[in-house]
Amino acid sequence: MIQDLHSHTYYSFCGKDTPEAIVEAAIAGGLDTFGITDHNYGIGYARHSVFCATANMELNNYERTLRRYYDHINLIKEKYAGQINVLRGIEICNAWFSTFLISKPYEETESAFEKHVAFLAAMGAKVVGVSEQSYSTQGIQTQPVFEGKYEMNDREWDALCQGLNRLGKLSLEKYGVSLTFHHHMGTVVQTAAETDRRMAGTDPAYVNLLFDSGHFAYCGEDPVAMVTKHAKRIRHVHLKDIRPDVVARVRSERLSFLEGVRQGAFTIPGDGCVEFDPIFRVLAESGYEGYMVVEAEQDPAKANPLEYAIRARKFIRDHSGL
Repeated sequence: MIQDLHSHTYYSFCGKDTPEAIVEAAIAGGLDTFGITDHNYGIGYARHSVFCATANMELNNYERTLRRYYDHINLIKEKYAGQINVLRGIEICNAWFSTFLISKPYEETESAFEKHVAFLAAMGAKVVGVSEQSYSTQGIQTQPVFEGKYEMNDREWDALCQGLNRLGKLSLEKYGVSLTFHHHMGTVVQTAAETDRRMAGTDPAYVNLLFDSGHFAYCGEDPVAMVTKHAKRIRHVHLKDIRPDVVARVRSERLSFLEGVRQGAFTIPGDGCVEFDPIFRVLAESGYEGYMVVEAEQDPAKANPLEYAIRARKFIRDHSGL
């Protein structure tokens, strides 16, 4: 058997040819098996023409573009079946899903959720990150993030928790994907008290926590206390820091969540005020084995992505041993 298990298409920054072109070249060269191993950081960004109808469309929906890539490569596999065995070498850790369990019929959320989870399972993901977006202010440019947050009543809390249990059961039992809930600024589950109530109201067999150090710190909660309290139910981790002076300005100047991000409220671990050593220690002691995703979430014109990625990696290695 003749095989090539490492190749890049024009979905990677370093590639220039379409998947069809390189597969046909492999067939012409007598290969039996051909592996397409595009860089996940290039997909959706390397080729504007692949995803954009107009030049000024923003390429900021990673899940949508990744799904498009997945569908494209699968079509290639089908098109050339019988001529060559095409392998796709990419695995993802998670992708955001917005639920609307307290504002829309459950069935509407479940239908979209199942399609999303089926895609994640096909891409090798073991968790799905869920956030309740009913009445969320996080995307409203004119809404101060520290004002106007919606507070759920008891009926809505019940609808949220029972809906999450049903979604989590479906996700785990049918697809082997664990549901993790993401507390988030500007949403109905933001604070420590809200996170505690959501945790208490859901079945640990089906619903767990996506722990985000930055979002707890942003709203004035103690990330160390929260990781300690819920360590056994953490299935996914977002590592980000906050700049307290910027967060203070967001509050005093009544800025939106997105404007705060643009001004640098968030940053990489070690560049702000969050104490990460005890967070790493708690996760290690609890036996956590999932991903820890660094989220810089700041203006790349002000904070060079490569520089900050290198700094974050060094910080994690120095402070966790990983």
